[in-house]
Amino acid sequence: MILKEWFIFFLIIQVIHFLGTWKLYIKAGRKAWEAIVPVYNAVVLMKIINRPWWWVILLFIPVINVIMLPVIWVETIRSFGKNTTKDTILVVATLGFYIYYVNYMLDENYIEDRDLKPKTASGEWTSSILFAIVAATIVHTYFMQPYTIPTGSLERTLLVGDFLFVSKFHYGARTPMTAVSFPMVHDTIPVIRKKSYLSSPQYPYFRLPGFQKIKRNDIVVFSWPIDTVRFFRDQSKKSFYKPIDKKSNYVKRCVGIPGDSLSVIDGYVHINGQRTKLPNRAQLQFSYTGTTKGSNFNLQNLYNRYKAKPNEFRYNESQFIASGLTEEAASQFKHHPNVASVKRIIASKGQKDPSIFPNNGKVNWNSDNFGAIYIPEAGKTVKMDLKSFSLYRRIIEVYEGSEMGIDNKLTANGTQILLNGKPIKDYTFKQDYYWMMGDNRHNSEDSRAWGYVPANHIVGKPVFIWFSWDTNAKGLFNKIRWDRMFTTVGGNDKPVSYFKYFLILMAGWFIYSKYRKRKKAA
Repeated sequence: MILKEWFIFFLIIQVIHFLGTWKLYIKAGRKAWEAIVPVYNAVVLMKIINRPWWWVILLFIPVINVIMLPVIWVETIRSFGKNTTKDTILVVATLGFYIYYVNYMLDENYIEDRDLKPKTASGEWTSSILFAIVAATIVHTYFMQPYTIPTGSLERTLLVGDFLFVSKFHYGARTPMTAVSFPMVHDTIPVIRKKSYLSSPQYPYFRLPGFQKIKRNDIVVFSWPIDTVRFFRDQSKKSFYKPIDKKSNYVKRCVGIPGDSLSVIDGYVHINGQRTKLPNRAQLQFSYTGTTKGSNFNLQNLYNRYKAKPNEFRYNESQFIASGLTEEAASQFKHHPNVASVKRIIASKGQKDPSIFPNNGKVNWNSDNFGAIYIPEAGKTVKMDLKSFSLYRRIIEVYEGSEMGIDNKLTANGTQILLNGKPIKDYTFKQDYYWMMGDNRHNSEDSRAWGYVPANHIVGKPVFIWFSWDTNAKGLFNKIRWDRMFTTVGGNDKPVSYFKYFLILMAGWFIYSKYRKRKKAA
């Protein structure tokens, strides 16, 4: 829905509210007209039901408002004596329209000094849980979101099994676009594995101001632009449409920012003609092939020595292939007494890979030698020809088309480019775009496979590893990566764990609480 449609929808809601409550406003000592004035009617209603004025703010926060509406419906009828479980079920089941029955068919008196405390233990529990969900949803949506690393594309910096806190406020929190969704989950409700949202209506895209922009080589969490799968780990399911904010979350390194000219040469990213320098914590990994001396090649010894995963080795007699090795580890392989040669696997320049963006088989690009391409910047204009047609078609048709409620169709007639049937010579981009890649160059599905990441797909910045679990380790104690707990994600220096400081702080708080409790009792 576009802004105009949402405004009309908002006015319709005001009319529905007025028709269902104006008599109740009068019974509460207010004027009938106060029930139809937008926003003001909500402030007055909070006074009628004896709830704080700031509840009105919650009604305008996406997702939170869906939780708050049933609460306000229940509070409204209880303010006029309808306190039974039957009344509560009826008002929720009818989406609030039971209030019409109370407004027109019943002659109930307004209870001005209604006791707001739940009359039963179950009611008190329900109230507490409800507002805990509201608070948690606000934090989850606008401040900090937990995230788990599912793949090894950023190995050495982020490991499979790392549990992160992702900051929403660094780049500015993206307000939810999906109006109706199950709180505190993403696209699927756990256990029952059902879709957690309604695809429509959709709020317009909006992002709160952040205090920093995405910098080159930042690690970024984003909505996977081409996600159409039902479950994140099961891509065999039939594809279907997903709203932007319900697409699967990916985490990669942003190697190119808006306005950059990017190319990949022999696996290394070049920006504006210069090879990029990664932070010290980042370690590029490639695939290598080699030969050994004799048949006494000990895979386990190499695994222990170079910290490479066993499944990253394939060995046949005197030859082996190792993927996910850093250049330092590969250099050490060369000097191993049982290794005769080691060579990095590189797809040569000009070798065509149809699975590489723009996925049309018309460019001689591959994962190691790619581009150059321009990364679009909002407000910048590019010439439209057959090459730019391939690179920017999805941007124009989807990211700046259907996902924005615009029916864009880009076609080519010979050498002429047409937008919605009309010839165009250039195109001006409406938003910024980014290029995301994994540090494990041969084990990462990233922008080389599916292209640009739009600004409205940016989720947040990983800032903190609060827990890390190694499924390959033996023994419960060894499965926990203690040295990674409570470490920061960013920075150039070696990660430092703040776990012991956290334990000291918790112990101090426990001792203080005990002391305070004993002092109060005395």
